[in-house]
Amino acid sequence: MCRWAAYIGQPCYIEDVVTRPDHSLIQQSIQATECKTQTNGDGVGLAWYGERPEPGLYRDILPAWSDPNLRSLTAQVKSGLFLAHVRASTGTATSRNNCHPFAVRNWSFMHNGQIGGFDGFRRHADMLIPDALYGERKGATDSEVLFLLGLTEGLDDNPKEAMEIAVGILQRMSRDRGTTPHMRLAAAFSDGEALYAIRYTSDRLAPTVYHRKSDSRDGRAVVSEPLVQAEHGWEEVPPGSFCTFRGKDVTIEPFRPLV
Repeated sequence: MCRWAAYIGQPCYIEDVVTRPDHSLIQQSIQATECKTQTNGDGVGLAWYGERPEPGLYRDILPAWSDPNLRSLTAQVKSGLFLAHVRASTGTATSRNNCHPFAVRNWSFMHNGQIGGFDGFRRHADMLIPDALYGERKGATDSEVLFLLGLTEGLDDNPKEAMEIAVGILQRMSRDRGTTPHMRLAAAFSDGEALYAIRYTSDRLAPTVYHRKSDSRDGRAVVSEPLVQAEHGWEEVPPGSFCTFRGKDVTIEPFRPLV
């Protein structure tokens, strides 16, 4: 399992989420508390939005706790919308191309979870990616396939419906060719305007997702685990939910993959 954190709101230094809190993403890379894998040391990544539609992207295979470039970058860059991820591989190689977030055009995407038995049907899943997008398939993870299938199914037009179709396709493939658990999903993604999050599972063990409005600025953090464990105000996203964070508005809807 991986850990991730995202933010939308008034611009802040990325370090305010990634490195400075008591239970920051860097601390979670060393000792996560709400997943099976305490250590998430198989790479780190950031996607952030500024004045251009496309996000900036930083990914490396170093563990987050030992990456000096990460600390320097987060201390200098301000953004009003960013995604950050620390990786615990579920079997694929530790490489930059397998590190999250993934980015295509104005979209960025990161994932925590698994698609059961993906290695057994990876070739079949890859074949569903159209030629126009297949050049974006840089790594070998199930997460990247899910992202590209979402784009294929209309992420630009209707993010919720596109992801319900994409998740449904891969969940069916896991049932037909893979293993249990067929789908465990905690994802965050953005088009540069809004921040979206999903919490879903095909069994009863959905990866955790929380959100909280900032006390000091007009913004909201969306995370795998609370950034300050003793802090009040963190709201757990219910399993089977699709969340949209846009400005001050928060919308949480049922998420029902088309299986």
